[in-house]
Amino acid sequence: MTNIAYLSLGSNIDPEANLRAALELLAAQTRLLAVSSAWETRPVGVAEQSNFLNAAAIVETELTAEQLKREVLAAIEQRLGRVRQADKNATRPIDLDLMLFNRESFELGARHIPDPEIIERPFVAIPLAEIAPDYEHPERGQTLSEIAGNFQVKSEEMWVRPDVSKSLKQVKQNHPNGRL
Repeated sequence: MTNIAYLSLGSNIDPEANLRAALELLAAQTRLLAVSSAWETRPVGVAEQSNFLNAAAIVETELTAEQLKREVLAAIEQRLGRVRQADKNATRPIDLDLMLFNRESFELGARHIPDPEIIERPFVAIPLAEIAPDYEHPERGQTLSEIAGNFQVKSEEMWVRPDVSKSLKQVKQNHPNGRL
């Protein structure tokens, strides 16, 4: 069975290189269907750290949500040097989170899918809405575009990085049929 997974990516340690590397590794293990622009955002919670770059991706996979999280996302994070810390807002080379899976609602470990951060965080909702504007949230009944439109984001809090966006979208162009 083929599954469609909607992912959120973030980094504030060498973010340009780490986001691109994460996408390359995703493209090697899944079929990369779409990549959003890169959005620079101010850090949440801990202000004394570098800004983040955030993006979203849609992948097609034969893996279950649990397999995707454990065998692909966690493995990529580990390969790129991610060390989980008690403070979930700490600096990190890469953060890969499963936000939506097909059109399903379920618990995946300690996380709920669809991830509540879609409703709470503009740096999650806006990139997802960019690549799947008409996707209807399985529990809210709103499209991602409608959800993203609920945020009042100031230009000094979150902005597109065209220089990095071009590099990220190039990964998708380099892998038009998915797996290498």
